[in-house]
Amino acid sequence: MEETRKLVESITKGIQEKKGCNIVIADLASIEGAICRYFVICTGQSPAQVEAITESITDVVRVDRGEKPVKTVGLENAQWVAMDYTDALVHIFLPDVREYYDLEHLWEDAKIEKIKDIDD
Repeated sequence: MEETRKLVESITKGIQEKKGCNIVIADLASIEGAICRYFVICTGQSPAQVEAITESITDVVRVDRGEKPVKTVGLENAQWVAMDYTDALVHIFLPDVREYYDLEHLWEDAKIEKIKDIDD
């Protein structure tokens, strides 16, 4: 579990390096039948920023943890990118898409941690 938490910290660092905002970490470990241990959800303000956040996460996790995502989908439109790190799934949304899908509330039983945005 400690390794997975370190992975989530590296993912968060990658998001913050490109000024991703409204970061939420949903701890799903205690939910029976959950598809992973953590959901990491954040917002980018434009398709270009969503793409930059995705690349930053990939780079930071590779350097910090020596891991690559199993799969990354959604880059063709960059409105909602999902990255699968097996024990952690990362979702990078444009604001209106995030509001529409409202993933945080799909997992109401999960422990939710909100990460403070980094100010300039």
